Amino acid sequence: MTTPHAVDNLAARTRLAQLPQPRHTIQRPAILALVTLALALGFTVKWTPQLQNAEFKTDQLISQHHIPALDTIALTIQTLLSPPGILIILTITFLFLLLVKRSPVNAIAVVSVAGIGWLSSEAFKIVVAQPRPTQALLQHSLIPNDGTGSFPSGHTTFAVAFAIACYFLARQTRWSRLTLTGGVFFVMVVGLSRLYIGAHYPSDIIGSVLVAATTTSLVTILWNRVALSVVARIPFLDRFGPLPKPPAKPKQ
Repeated sequence: MTTPHAVDNLAARTRLAQLPQPRHTIQRPAILALVTLALALGFTVKWTPQLQNAEFKTDQLISQHHIPALDTIALTIQTLLSPPGILIILTITFLFLLLVKRSPVNAIAVVSVAGIGWLSSEAFKIVVAQPRPTQALLQHSLIPNDGTGSFPSGHTTFAVAFAIACYFLARQTRWSRLTLTGGVFFVMVVGLSRLYIGAHYPSDIIGSVLVAATTTSLVTILWNRVALSVVARIPFLDRFGPLPKPPAKPKQ
């Protein structure tokens, strides 16, 4: 006999079999609007020297008020959310959900949302090709200038995508409010650290939120349409935890 606890446990381990997404009537216009807004923001700042100079003054002002403790925090975030650091975070998250929580569906969903959300920033970097702030003109330069790729911030894009993925996992549980609050705080700290270190303009941080929101929305739609069918074909995955059955195809 299946107990209520067993049912609740099964539901928790397959929580992300379906990800929350907006209604079909608004999801495509919303995604298109987000993409347009993100690109418009990036190119407007890039092609408007007055705006770029005004934003750079913010970086210069922050650079004049550095303190050792904040330097350490900003440089730590710089390292932890570098590409190797992000890969380690995603790997640990995946293994924790797979091996400890015994939830292969949740593990793949969280890593897909966070990972693809982060990688999407690289596409926008290539398209917009916004030069980074000139480190030589900052009072305290903490990292070397590495050329283009300022818009959007990859660090902040990952922070937003990872926060969204974690909220999906905690949604409609007792942890939802704490996860939401912690996610907003995490994004703010990472975004401000990128301004503090002089690696980005304020518009890059705003753009990161738009880019992450766009990509995670697309991932959600694709996941809900094809994910369970794909996951069900992965050999031995069901040995780690329950796999929901893919929805039956409508008869022709």
